[in-house]
Amino acid sequence: MPALLLGALLFLCAASPVLSGEILTVGGFSSASPGTTLPEHWEPLLFEKIPAHTRYTLVKDEGITVVKAESRAAASGLIRRILIDPGKYPVIRWRWKISNVINGSDPRRKVGDDYPARLYITFAYDPARLDFLERLKFQAARALYGNIPGAAINYIWATETPVGTWTDNAYTAYTRMYVVESGRGRIGEWIVEERNILQDYIQAFGRRPPLINGVAIMTDTDNTGEQATAYYGDIVFMQSTRGAD
Repeated sequence: MPALLLGALLFLCAASPVLSGEILTVGGFSSASPGTTLPEHWEPLLFEKIPAHTRYTLVKDEGITVVKAESRAAASGLIRRILIDPGKYPVIRWRWKISNVINGSDPRRKVGDDYPARLYITFAYDPARLDFLERLKFQAARALYGNIPGAAINYIWATETPVGTWTDNAYTAYTRMYVVESGRGRIGEWIVEERNILQDYIQAFGRRPPLINGVAIMTDTDNTGEQATAYYGDIVFMQSTRGAD
C-alpha cells in the first residue's frame, strides 16, 4: 500500500489525545462498546483505486474490547489525526495479535507490501530540518501525491524479514519500515510492543523528529491477494519506557 497515500489523509487536522498523568491515550479501544463500527476519534482510511476494503470491528477478546481486522485481498485502515511532541512523549506502547502471516509479504517489493498487522506514525513537514535538495524532492512528491507528511515510521509484522530490521518502504523514501515481529512463532498470542519513537526517528532519518501528526493501524492483503486477520489493543504514548510485558 503506498505510504504517501496514507500520509495524505493523516496530515489534515488533529484531535487532542486523552491525557492521564504521564500517559496520552490515542487508541482507547478497551473502553469502547463491542459491536460499534469505529472507535472514538478514529476514521476509516480508504484508497480510491482499491475497491475491496479491510473490515474493522470492535469485538471482545479475552474479556477486553479490541479492534478486529479482517482482510481478504483488500486494503484499508483506521486513522487518528493527532498532534504529539515526541520530545515530551517519546514512547509508544500498543498490543496486537495475528491469526496468520502473509506468505507473499516482502517489504522490499511493491507486490509484497502487505502485512497482517502494521502501525504507522507520521510526522509533520518541517522545511527547516531539510537541506535544499531534500526540500525540492519533498515539494515534487507533494505536487504528485498531495498533502503528504514530512516522514513516517511503519512498525510491521513481517513473514521472513528478521526482527529489528530497518528497510526502506517499497513506494517512498519518506517512510522507513521497522520489523517489530516476524514469522509464525507467536501467531495467536497477544504481544505488547513498546518503541522509543524519538530514538527510532533519529536512527531512521538522522535527525530529531518534528511533531507527530498521525497514528494509523492497518491490515492489508491487496498486493498479494491473500487473507489476514489481526487484533489491535489500546495504543498509548508515554514519557518514559515501562518495558513490554
